[in-house]
Amino acid sequence: MMLSIKRAASTTVRSITSSISSPTFSRNLHASGGRKKIVGVFYKGNEYASKNPNFVGTVEGALGIREWLESQGHEYIVTDDKEGPDSVLEKHLPDLHVLISTPFHPAYVTAERIKKAKNLELLLTAGIGSDHIDLNAAAAAGLTVAEVTGSNVVSVAEDELMRILILVRNFLPGYHQAVNGEWNVAGIAHRAYDLEGKTIGTVGAGRIGRLLLQRLKPFNCNLLYHDRLQLDPELENQLGAKYEEDLDAMLPKCDVLVINTPLTDKTRGLFDKNRIAKCKKGVLIVNNARGAIMDAQAVADASSSGHIAGYSGDVWFPQPAPKDHPWRYMPNHAMTPHISGTTIDAQLRYAAGVKDMLERHFKGEDFPEQHYIVKEGQLASQYR
Repeated sequence: MMLSIKRAASTTVRSITSSISSPTFSRNLHASGGRKKIVGVFYKGNEYASKNPNFVGTVEGALGIREWLESQGHEYIVTDDKEGPDSVLEKHLPDLHVLISTPFHPAYVTAERIKKAKNLELLLTAGIGSDHIDLNAAAAAGLTVAEVTGSNVVSVAEDELMRILILVRNFLPGYHQAVNGEWNVAGIAHRAYDLEGKTIGTVGAGRIGRLLLQRLKPFNCNLLYHDRLQLDPELENQLGAKYEEDLDAMLPKCDVLVINTPLTDKTRGLFDKNRIAKCKKGVLIVNNARGAIMDAQAVADASSSGHIAGYSGDVWFPQPAPKDHPWRYMPNHAMTPHISGTTIDAQLRYAAGVKDMLERHFKGEDFPEQHYIVKEGQLASQYR
């Protein structure tokens, strides 16, 4: 992901010989040793917290690391209260050392919050996707930002496949009929199709995008992908996917469009009114990437006009989504809260990844290179 660097002594020498007054030096000076204050921001499990011992991604579950952290002499504060000047998170900002959050209930770490957090050393994402953090501000402050790369890619890819089928087969009206005691086959079948033979395009072919293409291949679809970089020809052949260098040229070809690109300055609002108009009329869109990649009102308007025949995903902006968010009320949607990457299996993987990185941080050791989003003032390539 980023340029590799030498570890141990050479790293120390290079750091010391750089400007001692730099933010990077001052933030990383205390990155190991001593008692740390760690704050975790997760969603509440409420009445479901006790129903599964592996439900660790909640306030109550606390990633399963409370006993370990406290046995090491560290303080561990866990909350879901993250918004506003009177929130629990805001209260602990001035003296916390490590902040852990998740994409499912993100603690929005702004430049202003970074300035308040004078002792902050490390920002960890339990999962993948760290766009809830002002990465440029974090880099300027010399903070390390890392996530558990790969921890929930299978979970998200499987969920995307499910959503594609739900939209293509017009599943939800049938479910609602069953619940409401109705029986109207025509009300479902008039816009239900086979997936076979359809053209599916993914915007982004990273870890999740590639797994989705792999899972779609047995359905005998026409598979397209757009990305910054073309895949290796051998991998393209294995996936049965064709590279589309020009996004706007790919859009009118797609019966189904899946968003698999990270949220960056370049992709924020990527799908506005004009770009949506370039899609095929009646397109189905699945977005489990980030809500802010889409212009929310443009999506709602295109869904109401029928230009978008169905929209499904689990990502919104902001999160939790307000009750008046337009996607809640647009026709032919299959939206859910942000759940695709927080299966029990994924929780166990990202909890283990967080524990491993904390242990390395306390020892002053490097993380696996692919986990870094901001390191020594540099952003990972996908966020540049």
